Amino acid sequence: MRKIVEWLDPKLERFRTPKPVKKPEKYTPKTIEDFIAILQRTPRSILNEQARSRIAAIMSFDERIVNELMIPKSKMVFVNAKDILGPLTLDKLYKSGFTNFPVVDNHDKVKGIIHTEALNALEIKKTDRAEKYMDKNVNYLHTTDSLQFVIEEIERTNSYYFLVLDSDDSLAGFFTIQILLDYLLG
Repeated sequence: MRKIVEWLDPKLERFRTPKPVKKPEKYTPKTIEDFIAILQRTPRSILNEQARSRIAAIMSFDERIVNELMIPKSKMVFVNAKDILGPLTLDKLYKSGFTNFPVVDNHDKVKGIIHTEALNALEIKKTDRAEKYMDKNVNYLHTTDSLQFVIEEIERTNSYYFLVLDSDDSLAGFFTIQILLDYLLG
């Protein structure tokens, strides 16, 4: 019996001592793309879609340029400097949904910007021309400017509306602080 116990004892030892549980190996992403891929695989109960979008936006912030987020020129609403700010023009502006409108001359050169808050605060006569209410201070960005540069320009100029120029310095669109906030906060 003793021989059986001696023979069995080492064989039973593995059943007496619990096996150490292997912990999963920690994974460290090597690139931003790896990190974003991990975020996308995270269960929705831990990280909802809005949180995922915010994190991804913040992580890719340094790589984004104005051209990727701006409103293109084709969607902009312009006002001619000589336009009368009567009910038809004002209706067109308000229906556009925008709050700032470039004022152009007869050669489509930007002379200024009309801000809707200026229109709301004043009593407009049926004979008033757009140029009377325009702000001549126009700020510009370029399509290749980084979002970090946009933040610096917002601070420097204290402006929230920028016209965007392409590489030929032709008007390409516009960019606002609201576009930036929507991108970052979803």
